[in-house]
Amino acid sequence: MSVEFRGAGVVPGMAVGTIRRVETSLTAAVAAYVSGAQESENEKILAAQAVVGARLTEQMTACSAAGQSLQAAILTTQQLMVQDPMLTEKIQNKTAAGIPAPQAILTATEEEAAIFDAMDDAYLRERAADIRCVGQAIARQVLGISEIDLSGDEAMILTGVTIEPSLLASIPAGRLVGVLLGEGSRTSHAVILARARSLPTIVGVGNFLSQLRDGDEVLLDGEQGLVRLQPTAAEVAFAAAARRQQDLLREKDAALRDLPAVTPDGVRISLLANIGTSAEVVPALEKGAEGIGLFRSEVLFLGRASLPTEEEQYIVYRAAVENCRGKRCVFRTLDIGGDKPLAYLDLPVESNPFLGWRAIRISLDRPDLFQPQLRAILRAGAYGPVAVLLPMIVSAAEVRAARQQLEKARTDLLAEGIACADTVPLGLMIETPAAALTAKILAQQADFFSIGTNDLIQYTLAADRGNPKVSSLYSPFYPAVLQLILQTISAGREAGIPVGMCGEMAGDSYAAVLLLAMGISELSMTAASIPGVKAKLRQVTAKQAKKILGTVLAMDDAAAIEQYLRIILQ
Repeated sequence: MSVEFRGAGVVPGMAVGTIRRVETSLTAAVAAYVSGAQESENEKILAAQAVVGARLTEQMTACSAAGQSLQAAILTTQQLMVQDPMLTEKIQNKTAAGIPAPQAILTATEEEAAIFDAMDDAYLRERAADIRCVGQAIARQVLGISEIDLSGDEAMILTGVTIEPSLLASIPAGRLVGVLLGEGSRTSHAVILARARSLPTIVGVGNFLSQLRDGDEVLLDGEQGLVRLQPTAAEVAFAAAARRQQDLLREKDAALRDLPAVTPDGVRISLLANIGTSAEVVPALEKGAEGIGLFRSEVLFLGRASLPTEEEQYIVYRAAVENCRGKRCVFRTLDIGGDKPLAYLDLPVESNPFLGWRAIRISLDRPDLFQPQLRAILRAGAYGPVAVLLPMIVSAAEVRAARQQLEKARTDLLAEGIACADTVPLGLMIETPAAALTAKILAQQADFFSIGTNDLIQYTLAADRGNPKVSSLYSPFYPAVLQLILQTISAGREAGIPVGMCGEMAGDSYAAVLLLAMGISELSMTAASIPGVKAKLRQVTAKQAKKILGTVLAMDDAAAIEQYLRIILQ
């Protein structure tokens, strides 16, 4: 009789294969390590960084040559982390205090990862896993631990508490049929790679990993989050049939890539991507993105010991713009504070930072931060269409002040003879009830709106989604949230400006139908969500969507609304 347990399914599909465990604990090896003089320890660290960086570069090059741009982008991110001089400095500060090299590496990277762990933004929070992976890889090199041997020809299900993206990227197609993780979420880089390769993936199985041994045969159901140990012959046959059906659906999604998100009765919505690095642009376009609706500029500011210069920002922004190949790239200005502190800015300790000095409030108070960023965006705009998006706006006065700063940056660049964009649309994030309720007023000051549902939901419902006691309240389908979104879209359309959305709600295919009916212009989301949203929008007429919206607006319960949408739109 087979044994089963459950985790969270994050990549749908079924797979049957044999377990190959990836052990990540270095505790015993670190304890047995014999430390040398500080100079010797630092030399080992630098040599290890060089080896790991070269290995990642080799894998990145191979992925690029194979047309696997998403894998290449993720490996590029980790390669840059390995060679980050700030990380090297932090590690060497540890060895200067007498800490052995492997422990210094792991401690420094864990401290850095902890900063990202505390962030509310899921995209940024998952970068903690990348930092830990980099630390593990460098420490293993110092310890002389060889790379994991995954030779063989059996269909393999890779299993571990966490798994390095570089390891996933190195396994040939056909050998790897599924991924099973003790930890992780749908936005971790390991899961993103698994999704790109259509590998059924389950995370969060925790202690159940201890029940699995190398060579065990298991069945994964990535839709239900089900793991079945020693499946029966009938279960294996069922999984094979389901896998064939899944392959057909993926082929259908791939066929939609170059088609517009247009309803059967001719209403079109632009589908864009949310990114944090210039390397993510090309993979997003390959998923069908029509441009970048949100470039999280704060990624460049995090994990450093000092502010990035105007030139550093310009290089990154220009790369993103050029990678867009003529499609627009929307740069959100620095969104820090709250759950994203920057130690080098010496931000004040606040009792409630989410309601404190953050985002646009910091930028307007600190022209020394704001001007270099605006100048860098404007300079990048000489190479393709760009737009500026202001976070956490609550008043028209803030918009006017920001526009003055933008105009000053452009005037100064022209006076200095530096090429820059002729015109740059200025957009507002609508992510507070204040902004939504005064959308008609703000629309007179803006070139476009982008609704940030992550914060809008949190502030509207007074529910911190990171707090397990109240996270169940966090839903985009609460009537109050839907009414604020409808009001914002109506105000924008009345003023003749486009209204988009860049929060997680934008990537929900069921919510997309409601937003279509409300009159949304654009939806910007994680690139992996684009095919599903596009498929749904191409199936539902605008007339049908409006009828569904009418029913939803007459309902008073978020859970009931979501259930209704899943039934009516299945």
